[in-house]
This record gives sequence, structure tokens and C-alpha cells, in this order.
Amino acid sequence: MFPNTTMTLGYTAGPGRIVPAAIRRAVAFIDAHAAETITVDEIAAVAGLSARAQQAGFRRHLDTTPTGSLLKVRLERAHRDLQTADPATAATVAGIARRRGFPDHSRFTAAYRTAYGRLPRHTLRH
Repeated sequence: MFPNTTMTLGYTAGPGRIVPAAIRRAVAFIDAHAAETITVDEIAAVAGLSARAQQAGFRRHLDTTPTGSLLKVRLERAHRDLQTADPATAATVAGIARRRGFPDHSRFTAAYRTAYGRLPRHTLRH
């Protein structure tokens, strides 16, 4: 009666049930290796998931993505380092960014400003 695509488009199944334990394994891996160069595929392998299932699981259980979670962990750690840096050690924003897994200083600065509403150098000074 009414035109539709129900019978003409192929069905694409979702990733199925993703258990919270697999997402916890992925989060633990991110926490342990946040400063390293890690990929979504590596995180998924540790969790025992496909990359697609991992994406869906992070969305469903944490309302983020694996890369979003990794970025958040890195930013939180860099923020803490900037707040607690001793002026006598001559800590730099670039050095802290590299140590926390941000090889590109400008991307770190942009992400930090988006997350905290100020430049990282202002946090380092205070």
C-alpha cells in the first residue's frame, strides 16, 4: 500500500549483546596504556570484541567512544600534571603533553582548551 524500503534494502545486524565486563577490560587497558600509542583495534582485541562491537559498547555503557575515553584519560592526567607541576623543575606544557600521550602540541592545546576552558600554559602558571 505505502511505498517503503523494507523489502528492498538488505538487513544489517547490529553487534549483538556487549557485556559490561568487556568494556571494563577495554577501559582498564586504556587506563594502563594511555600515554602510549594505542589503536582502537588493540583496545578491542584486549576486550575480546570487534572494533564495531567495541564502539557500540562504549556508546551504550559509557556514552562515548574508545578514542573519546582515551582522550579524556590523557587530558585528565595532563591537567593534574599541569596543576601540580613544581616551577623549580622547569616543567613545560609540551613536555607534559608528550609524557601524557600527545605528540602534537597544538592538538593538545586545542583539546585542553575545549575541555577546561583555558590554555594549558595558564594552568601551569597557577
